[in-house]
Amino acid sequence: MTIRKATERGHAEHGWLDTYHTFSFADYYDPQWMGYRSLRVINDDLVMPGMGFGTHPHRDMEIITYILSGALEHKDSMGNGRVIRAGEIQYMAAGTGVRHSEFNPSKEEAVRLLQIWIQPDEQGVKPRYAEKSLKEAANGSFNLVTSKTGRDGSIAIHQDADLWLAKLDDGKTVTHKLGAGRHAWVHVAEGQVTVNGKTLEGGDAAAITGESLVELGGVKRAQVLLFDLN
Repeated sequence: MTIRKATERGHAEHGWLDTYHTFSFADYYDPQWMGYRSLRVINDDLVMPGMGFGTHPHRDMEIITYILSGALEHKDSMGNGRVIRAGEIQYMAAGTGVRHSEFNPSKEEAVRLLQIWIQPDEQGVKPRYAEKSLKEAANGSFNLVTSKTGRDGSIAIHQDADLWLAKLDDGKTVTHKLGAGRHAWVHVAEGQVTVNGKTLEGGDAAAITGESLVELGGVKRAQVLLFDLN
C-alpha cells in the first residue's frame, strides 16, 4: 500500500477556485503522480459563490463529479441543464466531444466537489450523460456508483472500473474483496478512517495492489471513495 497524503497534492488558488490535485493536472506536474491504472484525475475543488468554469470542451474521457457540499449548475452541448447538489453524482462520457459549463448558482455558499477523470477503454464513443443520488446511501456499507456493465443500479461507464462510496460513522467497519489482478485506489473525501490499519485523513489516498482485501474503519465521520481497477 502506497499512501498519498493530502498535504503532498498539487494546489492552486485562483481566487474564484481553490483546488487540490491528487494527480498531475494543468500547471501541476509530478511524473510520479500521473494517475493510477485507468484513474487519471481527482481534483478536490472549492468554487466560490457565483463563480465557475466557463464553457470548455472535453473528449475521450469518462468524467465523474461528486458534490460534497453546496450545489453546481451544469449545462452541456448534449442539451442537459441541471443543478446537482450535495450527495449527487454526475457522469459524462465525453467521447467524440462535448462542451459544458459548471457554475455555482449560490450567492452565499461555496460548492465543494470532487472531479474525477477515468480513461475510457475505447475512443470515439457517443457522448452520454447520467446522474445518481447517493444522499440516502446506507451508512456502514459500500454503495456501487459506477461499473462497466451498469450492474446493481450503478452508472455504466466505458471502463472496467468499479467506483464504490462508503459513508462511515465512528467505529463502523467495511471490507471490500479485491479479485485476482485487481487494484484499488482509496480516496478519503471527508473525515478520518483506517485503511488496512493505516490512518488516513480527509484528502489522503492510498494505492493498494497485491492484496485480497481492503478494510476501512471509521474514526471520524467519513466519506470514502474506493476505485476497484483492472
